[in-house]
Amino acid sequence: MPGRARPAWFTGAVESSALFTIPLWLELTAVAVGGIQGAMFAARLTERQIDLLGIGLIGVLVALGGGLLRDLLINQLPAMVQNNWYLPTATGAALFGMLLFRIFNRLNGLIIVLDALTIGAFGAIGTTKALAWGVPVVPAVFVGVASAVGGSILRDIALNLPIALMHVGSLYAVAAAVGTILIVVLVAFGVPMLIAGIACVVVTTLIRLGSVRWGWSLPEQRAISGWRVWRRA
Repeated sequence: MPGRARPAWFTGAVESSALFTIPLWLELTAVAVGGIQGAMFAARLTERQIDLLGIGLIGVLVALGGGLLRDLLINQLPAMVQNNWYLPTATGAALFGMLLFRIFNRLNGLIIVLDALTIGAFGAIGTTKALAWGVPVVPAVFVGVASAVGGSILRDIALNLPIALMHVGSLYAVAAAVGTILIVVLVAFGVPMLIAGIACVVVTTLIRLGSVRWGWSLPEQRAISGWRVWRRA
């Protein structure tokens, strides 16, 4: 209605007191899992003949890429250069994943679960941090998704590979988007940000694991085109 004020959550004016602070250990845990994942991914590409330094760099890129994109999008000094722990954690995790590649490879199921949790955690961290900086809810969701999947995008670009999340069988971005949208919706209804953040992690994780377990995916472009041709016929 004309003259009716829009709710604060719609414009992104969320009170700082409504936001929960992410413990440093939790964010560093997400960074470490990302580093292990990146190093393992690079180590599997034996045909690329990537040396040890390259494997380590890919691990660091996956671990810190999402957070870097998040902070650049909200015009903030990246967290990785504000604290002494980010770079050593990412580097150590990448080296750890590289050296213990055979062991971690046998625990692939556990790594997939941790990876799904990491996507949810980075999505929640990115969205809430964007809201804390006064970003409106729609761009805040975008920041959250970029934070969740940014590391994998930079990894694929660095390795000159097709970007994984753009292909059938990957619900990285979809899972992150659903989780981050859930945060802003719950906050709109007055749910505490801590509970909203936990809900984001849980929902994102379940969707990602469901896509791995049952093969959930978005329709392939060829399938959509075929449906349209069939309808016209």
